[in-house]
Amino acid sequence: MHHLHLQSSADGCRLNQFVTFLYGFAKENFTSSRRSGQPVQEVGRGTEEEGRSGGGGGEEVVRDMALPSQNDVTKPPPQENIPATLLSRPTSSLRYSGSEEEVARPRRSKSRSPRCSTSENLQMLNLREHYEIDRDLGRGTYGKVVQATCKDTGTKIALKILPKSSTKLRDFQREFNFSYYLSPHANIVDSYNVAFETRASYVFALEYVPMGDLFDFIPPQIGMSEANTKLVIRQISSAVEFMHSKKLVHRDIKPENILVMCPDFSRVKLMDFGMTRREGAMVRKTNGSIPYTPPEVCEAVRNESILVTTGADVWATSVLLFCMLTGNFPWENADIGDVYFKEFILWQRRKTTKIPSQWRKFSPRILKFFRKTLDIKPNRRSSAKEISKYISDPWLMQATDISEQESDSGTESEQQVDQLSLMLRDHGIDTRVDKRLRERRISEWLLSL
Repeated sequence: MHHLHLQSSADGCRLNQFVTFLYGFAKENFTSSRRSGQPVQEVGRGTEEEGRSGGGGGEEVVRDMALPSQNDVTKPPPQENIPATLLSRPTSSLRYSGSEEEVARPRRSKSRSPRCSTSENLQMLNLREHYEIDRDLGRGTYGKVVQATCKDTGTKIALKILPKSSTKLRDFQREFNFSYYLSPHANIVDSYNVAFETRASYVFALEYVPMGDLFDFIPPQIGMSEANTKLVIRQISSAVEFMHSKKLVHRDIKPENILVMCPDFSRVKLMDFGMTRREGAMVRKTNGSIPYTPPEVCEAVRNESILVTTGADVWATSVLLFCMLTGNFPWENADIGDVYFKEFILWQRRKTTKIPSQWRKFSPRILKFFRKTLDIKPNRRSSAKEISKYISDPWLMQATDISEQESDSGTESEQQVDQLSLMLRDHGIDTRVDKRLRERRISEWLLSL
């Protein structure tokens, strides 16, 4: 052992500098060695950024973008060489663009191997020289996902390939860095230190998934069992809560973006961070909506600026829960012109005691959850961790209970209408109003709230 004797202030200064250097060197090596560079997979996204098609707008700034510490999450050991079949869902027409700044990316060590190339140090490679392409896993307007084998390691992986003709470099960098930054969480798909470019595309690698996405596990018109639904929603809520703790909003939660790792649903992972933005950022609506889109986005007109809030993820997670339990969408669009949505909002805002027909299979406890998380006002919605209060409660009603509830609800509603009609007539108010006029008045009233 060497003993250092400080004989002057200059010696002390040099020692401090040496200790600082050692600390920085150790930290950088720990960061780069924390991931061994196992390349991997992801399914296609159903929504897209306008930037991918060459639209205008910058990117969102995420400052102080350090990787989460081990105190934040406990990362499970990676699963290797597991066979998988991943299917891509058709893309929707929902597209966004943001007036946002560039993501500050964490530092990565450089290496001669393409497996250690990073988004800020993209190597120009010939894809087929380093990877054996096995088959297409998914294809969409954003690009495609292929199953491949790394020739250096023999590891089966999946590569997400985004064409340069429709993808800006900063959009690619943002998605890659968000994926890498969030992946230490056990319920977020692993993203490794693998990113490079070819002459025509940007490429990065994600975790190889054994069973595909959640969409294929939801029987249409039937839904999943309550037990399996609880397993999935608990894990996804944990992932969403983790993202929100980092001030990030996913903005595209749906079954197609949830990967199933085990047949018993004991392990699922959230994926696809192409839509992810910093909370509080402004994005621009360009086109369309899907059933998971919150009403504040559905109501926005083309090119209108929209504030990114965590409430959008809470809304989408609640719609996801409905879909898993029923095998149906609650509505086509969260817009007052949708009859199913209007029926729900009247009940949600306590303007009627009659529970909408497609919601009557749910227990009073989970209906309370839906009432809190599917509020038409984003700032009134509960947080992502709200579901933890209801996990131990029954979520579905028995068939006999549903019949009794429908009977009681219908009788009570009819009695209330009759009483109200008599009261209004006693005061000289005509209740026999044209149905279309009444619906228009109700719509105008709801929009004014």
